Amino acid sequence: MRALVTGATGFIGRRLLESIDDPVVLSRNPERSKAMLDGASLYRWDPTEGPPPLEALEGVEAVFHLAGDPVAGGRWTDEKKRRVRDSRVVGTQNLVRAIADSRNKPRVLVSASAIGYYGSRGDEVLSESSSPGSDFLADVCVGWERAAQGARELGVRVVNPRIGIVLGQRGGALSQMLTPFRLGLGGRLGHGRQWMSWIHLKDVVGLLLLAATQESIVGPMNVVSPAPVTNREFTQTLAGVLHRPAVFPVPAIALRIMIGGFSEVLLGSQRVLPVVAQSADYPFEYASLRAALLAAVEEETPA
Repeated sequence: MRALVTGATGFIGRRLLESIDDPVVLSRNPERSKAMLDGASLYRWDPTEGPPPLEALEGVEAVFHLAGDPVAGGRWTDEKKRRVRDSRVVGTQNLVRAIADSRNKPRVLVSASAIGYYGSRGDEVLSESSSPGSDFLADVCVGWERAAQGARELGVRVVNPRIGIVLGQRGGALSQMLTPFRLGLGGRLGHGRQWMSWIHLKDVVGLLLLAATQESIVGPMNVVSPAPVTNREFTQTLAGVLHRPAVFPVPAIALRIMIGGFSEVLLGSQRVLPVVAQSADYPFEYASLRAALLAAVEEETPA
């Protein structure tokens, strides 16, 4: 399959590329990306500056749009929030403009979203049909998905994978957690009763490929495991996998002082189920948190 990928040098994108026979990559810096992405056709594109070059879409059957300014890292200043929003909403609008102008349009656009779409919902069980939240990230996700849906008017099937907390090799949330937990300094965040909807990186890639190939999947698809856990359970399981205690909780007020607005993401509660994936009989490789953490920690451990 000839597929176009944005965000290909990111945590998910690098792993996805391993499963694509004929990848085409859009990158802000193709020269730097070339060393990381051997065998891919590279084209320069800054998502917020305008549409990508039309030649990048020649012969492309599927588009995987994963690009977006990282949500984590640094305080949520007005400038940071603008970059987070524009890199997703404006970038997706520009990508759809290129699809509109292309001679032979792709069959499918798999345009990433996030479970931040739902906002913080306590113990409520959330499916793809649940309403959006009302906070900053929910608003970004709504605009992000709406921009991608513009491709439907062009006859392109559109899937919006709402991706949860991704566990895997050398990246994502787990890499930031491992050091304090290995030092025995890990613990729950806040009261620990907030729900975490997680997924192993291998299953993220599997579900993205399912979205691209299964014609019946249209619109939102929750990319999470079928077994969400509370933050307390997550931290206790991670500590057990590492054979360390988890006795140093981080108070909510301390998180808010340290990282500002992003603390609400860590303290928010999202109990999300992958209803669309289960209806499509997707065989999760990692349906249990312990198995996913064991695999991810083994991958993270230097040889």
